[in-house]
Amino acid sequence: MTKTDPLNNSQKKILVLDTNVLMHDPTSLFRFQEHDVFLPMVVLEELDKGKKGLSDVARNVRQVSRFLDDLIKAEEDQSLAHGVSLDANHIFSNGVEHGRLYFQTEAIANKLPPNLPGDSPDNTILGVAIYLRDKHADRDVILVSKDINLRIKANIVGVKAEDYFNDQVLDDADLLPPGFHELPEDFWDTHGKGVESWQEEARTFYRIHGPLASEWRPGEFLYEDDEHGIHSIVRKKENDHAVIETIKDFTEQRHAIWGITARNVEQNFAFNLLMDPEIDMVTLLGVAGTGKTLLTLAAGLAQALESQLYKEIIMTRVTVPVGEDIGFLPGTEEEKMAPWMGALMDNLEVLTQPDEGGKWGRTATDEFLMSKIKVKSMNFMRGRTFLNRYIIIDEAQNLTPKQMKTLITRAGPGTKVVCLGNLAQIDTPYLTETSSGLTYVVDRFKDWEHSGHITLQRGERSRLADFASDYL
Repeated sequence: MTKTDPLNNSQKKILVLDTNVLMHDPTSLFRFQEHDVFLPMVVLEELDKGKKGLSDVARNVRQVSRFLDDLIKAEEDQSLAHGVSLDANHIFSNGVEHGRLYFQTEAIANKLPPNLPGDSPDNTILGVAIYLRDKHADRDVILVSKDINLRIKANIVGVKAEDYFNDQVLDDADLLPPGFHELPEDFWDTHGKGVESWQEEARTFYRIHGPLASEWRPGEFLYEDDEHGIHSIVRKKENDHAVIETIKDFTEQRHAIWGITARNVEQNFAFNLLMDPEIDMVTLLGVAGTGKTLLTLAAGLAQALESQLYKEIIMTRVTVPVGEDIGFLPGTEEEKMAPWMGALMDNLEVLTQPDEGGKWGRTATDEFLMSKIKVKSMNFMRGRTFLNRYIIIDEAQNLTPKQMKTLITRAGPGTKVVCLGNLAQIDTPYLTETSSGLTYVVDRFKDWEHSGHITLQRGERSRLADFASDYL
C-alpha cells in the first residue's frame, strides 16, 4: 500500500473478508456493489491450505483462486498497490458499479489490545481491520465473517462486524409459503360472479376471477373449512384470473395409497402433489412426525410398482452426523449408506406388513421392495442422469443451494424429485434457516406450474412425539 492509495480518496466502505465467507460463497467478492474489498494475507494462506480435496469447501476455495487470478490478469498495474477492479468479471457485473479489491501488500504492525494475545488467524484478521479503521478514519471499515465468535471479538475491540447475508434467500424462514390457502367464508359471494367450469377426462376445472386470484401461485392448494367445501389446486395463473382443479380426497379409505390414508388436510395436499404426474418437483417441510417420509415412500411404491410410472425409487441424503462421527464404514455404497437410512427402513416396516405369510412372507416382501429402492450416496451423483426415476432427497435442509442444484439437475425425462426436510434441524455449519438449500429451492420453484410445496404442520407420529416437539 502506498501514500497514493485510492483507499484514502473514497467515501465507500472498506469490507475486510474473513476466509469462511469466501469458502462459503466464492462469488462473495462481487456481492458488495460499489464498496471496496480487502483481503489480508492470512486469508490467502488459509485458502491455500483449504484447496485440496473433493469437498464442496475445497471446490469453492479453488474457484476463489481462479477468480482472483482472472482479476489480477485483467489489471494493467500488476504491482497491485492500487488494487484490482471488481468490474473485470463481467459475469457478476450486470451493469452494477463495483468497487476495487485490495490485497495486503505490506507488513501491518500488531495493534491488538492486550486482552487478545496470540497470533491466531482470526486475531491476525482482526488486527488488519483495526489497522484499516485507524488509517482510514473517514471511512466505514467492516469485518465480514460467518464466525460468530470473531464478530463478538470485533465488537469488543470497537471494530464493526457483520454476518454475510447475501446467501440468504429470505429475511425470515417464516416468509416461506405454506403451499395452501384457506378461503374466506364470503369467497363465493366476492368471487362467484363469472365463474366458468368444465371437465376434461373426469377432471373438473374452474376459472376464477377476483382480487384473491392474483395472490395465488401455480401448485398451491385452496380449501374451505367445511365438510362439503371445495378442495382444489391452482393449475394456471393469468393476469386477471386463475384456473383451479378439484383434487382427490386421500383421507378416504377407497383412495388409500399403499394402505396409507391422509390423516389431515396438509397430508391430503401432499398426497395430491406426490401422485400427480404433472408435478415434477415436490418439497415437503415439517417437524418430526408429520409423515413426510411415509407419504413420499407410499406414493413412490404405488407409482413404481402398481402404475409403473417410474422404474425405481432412488433415495439419498447428506451424511451429517448429529453426534460424534462413527468413522469409516465397510461394505458397498448401499451398505455404507444403510446407517443413514433409518427413516427409510422404519417407514418400509409400516408399509410392508403382509396380512399372511408370516416371517417368510415379510422377508420376501422386503427383498422385493428393496430391489426397487436404491440407496445412493450424494458423493457419486455428479455427472449422472436419472430417467423415469422417483428421487427422494431426505434431510434436504442440510444441503447448500449449490448441492441442491447439483442433485436436481440430475433429473432426466420422466423423473420426479421430492425434497424432504425440517428447517429447525439444520446440522451443517454456516447454514441457517434462511440460507439452506431447501429454502432456496422452495423460493425459486414457487412460481413454476410443475412444482408444488406443502408445509406439514400437524404431527401424526404419537402423543409422546407431539408433546416432545412442542415442549422440549
